[in-house]
Amino acid sequence: MTPTVAAHGAATDVERVFREAYGQAVAALVRIFGDITLAEDAVQEAFALASERWRSDGIPPNPAGWIVTTARNRAIDHLRRTARGRVLLEQLGTVATRSQGPADGEREEDGPVSDDRLRLIFTCCHPALRPEHRVALTLRLLGGLSVEEVARSFLVTESTMAKRLVRAKYKIKAAKIPYRVPEEADLPERLRSVLSVLYLIYNTGLDDPERASLRSEAIRLARALVELMPDEPEAAGLLALMLLSESRVPARTSEGALVLLRDQDRTTWDRAMIEEGHAIVRACIRRGQPGSFQLQAAIQAVHCASDSFEATDWPQIVALYDRLLSVMPTPVVALNRAIAIAEVEGPGAALTKIDAIAGDLDSYHLLHAARGTLLRRLGQRDASRAAFERAAHLAATEADRQFLIQQIEE
Repeated sequence: MTPTVAAHGAATDVERVFREAYGQAVAALVRIFGDITLAEDAVQEAFALASERWRSDGIPPNPAGWIVTTARNRAIDHLRRTARGRVLLEQLGTVATRSQGPADGEREEDGPVSDDRLRLIFTCCHPALRPEHRVALTLRLLGGLSVEEVARSFLVTESTMAKRLVRAKYKIKAAKIPYRVPEEADLPERLRSVLSVLYLIYNTGLDDPERASLRSEAIRLARALVELMPDEPEAAGLLALMLLSESRVPARTSEGALVLLRDQDRTTWDRAMIEEGHAIVRACIRRGQPGSFQLQAAIQAVHCASDSFEATDWPQIVALYDRLLSVMPTPVVALNRAIAIAEVEGPGAALTKIDAIAGDLDSYHLLHAARGTLLRRLGQRDASRAAFERAAHLAATEADRQFLIQQIEE
């Protein structure tokens, strides 16, 4: 193997480990040291060192463990350089600990949440922080997403998101928000933000094939959350929503190109996941406490129960979107409802509803893609092409862009 190929392989391995282990490493260091900035900086330094060391030494047997241990040692070095840090190290009992094994005296916390990453989500979802700051900060910490990627999830500019993250960290420091496990009575109050974070983490992995590990991590954390809060139907609804969405992943692309739902090979859908998702949805319905995640899961359950696109119970899907819109009145929900209406009342009725919300979603590429599809069905080819061109210009991923370019060419 040439040096260039070896270097490229090492860089690729570092990127893979970064995607898979960043959240685990940050969560572990926050638990040990109780300092978010220290944890972030130390983990990033560890990955920078890995990109150099692994070129010559090769990948260690446990790369994630190597990152956590190296980051911990970097954090200890940083704390030793300040008087306040030395006091903290004495309190933690980690001053003399510099090994590749677990640190003696690491701070352990008792409480209802035992998973480091789930605990970090609940910690970041403190009620003192604004809701959008809670979600953005957790995405940044647990998902290892760049500021640009987090901004894309919120449909805002990168500079706007950077300011939000700075404000969130300042609020944590100024308000002296403790990094501790919330009391059991505090868990329901933070649940909504936690669910939103997990769903955004999942969708980030869905949109970016290179971050597929985020999907499995989000599902794992959702399972842990359901176990932690078995009486919360929205937690179960989120798990069902993820499972039903995940069941269709093998059919979403073909040779790297996106495949629309109507064209997907349904024989490749994961029937075990669908059955589990359906069982959870049925249990949620029996509870009679419908929330937004349960309703979204119910919509996906109808899709997954259909043998073909044409056989889909579209009136039922529209009815479910009506209920979803009543509890979650957002332009994106209204857009998805309009798309379903196209299959019941025709493209003209759907286009009228989409045009009514176009001003709220002008920077959202899927709105323009939906308009392009409806205009094409109505025979308005020039207007359809313009809509697809606008969508391609706004598309955030190369796969989306290529799909939209194909629509233009057709």
